[in-house]
Amino acid sequence: MNIRNHFPTEELQKRDAAHHLHPFSAQDDLAKKGSKIITSAQGVYVFDSNGEQILDAMAGLWCVNIGYGREELAQAAERQMRELPYYNTFFQTTHIPAIDLSEKLAQLAPRDLNHVFYAGSGSEANDTNIRIVRQYWASLGYSEKNIIISRKNAYHGSTLGGASLGGMSAMHKQGGLPIPDVHHINQPDWWAEGGELNPEEFGLARARELEEAIIELGENRVAAFIAEPVQGAGGVIVPPDTYWPEIQRICDKYEIILIADEVICGFGRTGNWFGSQTMNIRPDIMTIAKGLSSGYQPIGGSIVTKKIADVIGKDEFNHGYTYSSHPVAAAVALANLNIIESEGIIDRVRNDTAPYLATKWATLADHPMVGEAKIVGMMGSIALTPNKTNRARFLAPSGTVGYICRERCFANNLIMRHVGDRMIISPPLIIDKEQIDILIERAWKSLDEGMSNVKEKKLWESAPI
Repeated sequence: MNIRNHFPTEELQKRDAAHHLHPFSAQDDLAKKGSKIITSAQGVYVFDSNGEQILDAMAGLWCVNIGYGREELAQAAERQMRELPYYNTFFQTTHIPAIDLSEKLAQLAPRDLNHVFYAGSGSEANDTNIRIVRQYWASLGYSEKNIIISRKNAYHGSTLGGASLGGMSAMHKQGGLPIPDVHHINQPDWWAEGGELNPEEFGLARARELEEAIIELGENRVAAFIAEPVQGAGGVIVPPDTYWPEIQRICDKYEIILIADEVICGFGRTGNWFGSQTMNIRPDIMTIAKGLSSGYQPIGGSIVTKKIADVIGKDEFNHGYTYSSHPVAAAVALANLNIIESEGIIDRVRNDTAPYLATKWATLADHPMVGEAKIVGMMGSIALTPNKTNRARFLAPSGTVGYICRERCFANNLIMRHVGDRMIISPPLIIDKEQIDILIERAWKSLDEGMSNVKEKKLWESAPI
């Protein structure tokens, strides 16, 4: 592939460090190390400034579902930019891309989820959800019903609202988070937190924490529960089979709004259009982004039921963003959805490539440093451990071993992310079996090298149980 880069990597790294602040990064450390410069991409591969071809097993940031280099999306953006590059949907106006995309999403979404409020990202959409939920109950005369329950180690974005809904302690330490009236219960991570319970018992116990919280906080105060069908950024935490049916029962019993954050799970990632379908849950609101446009344009949104739309539609909803339903983003998203549908990508994932990946992924559990290998559709994780038999954590601070393995992945031209001491993948949905074999081969090699480094650094030691 022709890499369009005429500058030495070191020069690009210096220019980057001089002016660019990176998300979720220690800027000084990154400046010393030097950013990896990505210059182009095609299919499931990205190319760096040194000409290396790297298998992107994270689909960018969980989002490039149809792969890189799709000319159809570039053409859709160009056509829309020439016709109507921008107009807002404030002040009783609209445009055709917003109409078309909304209609398409209403067709794809399950049940009566058929109204869309657009944002520029999943973070913004989850901020919107806070406003929608509280406005809904206030419109019905329950203004005190404004507490939203979420989960520890959940990720719902990095805005003030999104990060508050999320349950990541490192984020809550910065910026005075969470905001008031957000409550967190424990996550359904059996591997790390299951103790002596079997997965089925643990799933029920963690789900029932929601009911306990509703009773403790007051049924008259609790407005909604928000969760990812499968926790993504928290480490691809796949809940036990007993978890979601019990959560759904509790939401139904207490008539609280169930928000499914589909930012990662949506648009084919789990082998269905939405993770809610895979987990057989019935959300009242779904948060969407990422795979909505396969990352080719920034766009997100909240899909709500007709019941909710009818209630909040009775009064002016004083909320919106300059780029809500941006015409170019909407046109690209629609073109992306049409490709997913016309090429049968989700059917192929569900029936062919995801089962193949699941079989291959399971073999990683045979590695001496891997305790469990979990996967749903095209999102998987492995738990790193010095002792499989008792699900031990490493004595070193969480993430120390994971980072070592992550660095070996990059050295072996594989993008596989670490979350603490879990390694996670989320490859483009178009990945084929040959590329899956390459992914597994490079993952195994990186684990071997990572384990050698861990032992050399004398980090192969279990934390006290």
